Amino acid sequence: METNQVETLLKEALSLEEVIVKANGNHYEVIAVGECFDGLSRVKKQQLVYGPLMGSISDGTIHALSIKAFTPTEWQRERKFILPQ
Repeated sequence: METNQVETLLKEALSLEEVIVKANGNHYEVIAVGECFDGLSRVKKQQLVYGPLMGSISDGTIHALSIKAFTPTEWQRERKFILPQ
């Protein structure tokens, strides 16, 4: 599965403002930013992202998934620590 396919799937399913996906084989890293995460715990945020990807996880297309999910306000504060300058 291409990273742009994962990005499109998540953006459409969760109405995200920003999605960054990196892949190394079938190991994926996702950074998701959207209002849908407002008021949710870290675990609930991750569960929300897992939902649209469960088919690809179940069939082995995605073997490992690292998720960082933020509201737009959280992302403004955290992005400088996560993305290289």
